[in-house]
Amino acid sequence: MVFLPVYDYNQLRYIKRPYVTWALLAANILIYFLFQSGLVLNWDDFLNKNYGFMPASLFRSMRTAADAPALIAQIQTIKLFTYMFLHGDLAHLFGNMIFLWVFGDNIEDAMGRLRYFLFYIACGVAAGFAHYLSAQTSEVPLIGASGAISGLLAAYLVLFPRAKVWVLFFTRIPIKLRAVWVLAIYIAFNQPDRIARIVP
Repeated sequence: MVFLPVYDYNQLRYIKRPYVTWALLAANILIYFLFQSGLVLNWDDFLNKNYGFMPASLFRSMRTAADAPALIAQIQTIKLFTYMFLHGDLAHLFGNMIFLWVFGDNIEDAMGRLRYFLFYIACGVAAGFAHYLSAQTSEVPLIGASGAISGLLAAYLVLFPRAKVWVLFFTRIPIKLRAVWVLAIYIAFNQPDRIARIVP
């Protein structure tokens, strides 16, 4: 990872605690460590195949019960929501969650808790649908919160372009930059194949 944001100087104004951001962090982290990491349960392949977003199946009814044994997984469009809570490995999870931790609280503060949550989910769904438009016949599951996180970063750029952010370049060199530069670097180094993890 070329750089990591670690802290921003943008203080909360309207809320005392970013509870929705904390809940999103907890949901992603718990799902990974309970079901995907193998530390508690090893459901990684099952979750990726049944709850990752597969463009080719978006408007297709379930093929067989064996494809999606869980009732919720039979609803193909639900995977536009579930895919954003799955991650391919620890680095994938950490990369997404550090951006959510640093930037999410200020967006929650600016939008309010409900609008922020709906915005986060809408960004993830929009990213999944954009992937569908670019690869409609793909049967490879798409997973990761990167689409939703990218939406939050765009909102942060619009709302707080001059905010100062501490970043670690090459995870060692601390530098203070304006948010606009941090997000420009994020975009430059996150090519489409890195924006959301695709798993076999």
